Amino acid sequence: MKICIKGIDSKHIKKDIFISGSKSESNRILILQKLFREITINNLSDSDDTHHLQHALSSQDININVGHAGTAMRFLTAYFAIQQKRTTILSGSERMHQRPIKVLVEALSALGAEISYLENEGFPPIKIIGKQLFVDTVKINGNISSQYISALLLIAASLPNGLRVELLGEITSIPYINMTLTLLKQIGIIASFEGQIIQVAPFEEEKKHTLEVESDWSSASYFYSIAALSNIGSEIRLSSYKKESLQGDAILANIYNSFGVETVYETNSIILRKTRKPNKQHLKIDLNKAPDIAQTIAVTCFGLEISCELSGLHTLKIKETDRLEALHTELAKLGANISVTPNSLHLKRSTEMIANVSIETYNDHRMAMAFAPLAIKIPIEILDADVVTKSYRNFWRDIEKIGFQFNKV
Repeated sequence: MKICIKGIDSKHIKKDIFISGSKSESNRILILQKLFREITINNLSDSDDTHHLQHALSSQDININVGHAGTAMRFLTAYFAIQQKRTTILSGSERMHQRPIKVLVEALSALGAEISYLENEGFPPIKIIGKQLFVDTVKINGNISSQYISALLLIAASLPNGLRVELLGEITSIPYINMTLTLLKQIGIIASFEGQIIQVAPFEEEKKHTLEVESDWSSASYFYSIAALSNIGSEIRLSSYKKESLQGDAILANIYNSFGVETVYETNSIILRKTRKPNKQHLKIDLNKAPDIAQTIAVTCFGLEISCELSGLHTLKIKETDRLEALHTELAKLGANISVTPNSLHLKRSTEMIANVSIETYNDHRMAMAFAPLAIKIPIEILDADVVTKSYRNFWRDIEKIGFQFNKV
């Protein structure tokens, strides 16, 4: 499906939007619920990724296909590795079979897991023969995707002796590691993270727990962009959010303040309020701890005629697509003066935007949602617009509520 966005009926926005639970939190808690049973989950994500994970966890089939769901692929690799006497073939989409899994497989193998590659070395599909893992120490690079590390931490308390993880070198995406550890602690698991060492004790006592999933901050980023591109006086209330968030993407509140968007925290929601014109100074941000919001920020900067340098983006090359190259290609179509390196994006100030450009999404939900807010400035087309369901099933419905006018083709 292609969506042609003609604009917005009013640049003075006053709307309330409810966003479902964080995909990152939901997927971690689903694994914990399956391992430790006595967990009730409120405000679960309605994303495709979470649906894939739920289906996989409830299935008794040998063949499990997770589609484009990278988080599910990584978490399930660790989960099935400890399912004794069960053999699983774990596969995904064509793009998933191009995304590396070797670092995690090697770490699990060092713990005693039995995992083999069925096609290309280091990539899915993989065959997993579940067994009990007795080794309690593993080393893994700290500058890889935090999902590899979290996959190990989620099964750690199920191991007879718990797990000691030594992180080698620089540690990236620390907020996501801390999210996993906080969720472990919320269900009574003893865990610590000091220096380069993470220690998780074996699970001892099963008690009933109810965990409330905070709404997804990555999804909130598109409304921050809409607020930034709209007129002074616009307000968007988003539920359900809290000031003390587990999600690294909550850094949005600070970043978008420089774009003139104030974040007001209420009891169970936030208000995004456009209070002033954006600061036009060159923006330089290290997104090492929150790379998923890079696309939104880059597009916002382009729409506001602000130059920027975004760094810490090395993990974007192994996402649903090579997000750096995708941003380079699509922003250039719109008239942007942009360059990228394997780790960074450099955008010069542009004063002209080319209208009615068709934006390719590359099977990447964030490409579709990051570019959509530009329709406040110019008409724009989003190709393969259904891709948003991977993380935000109701995205198009919600921006239509705000006043975006579009045709579905």
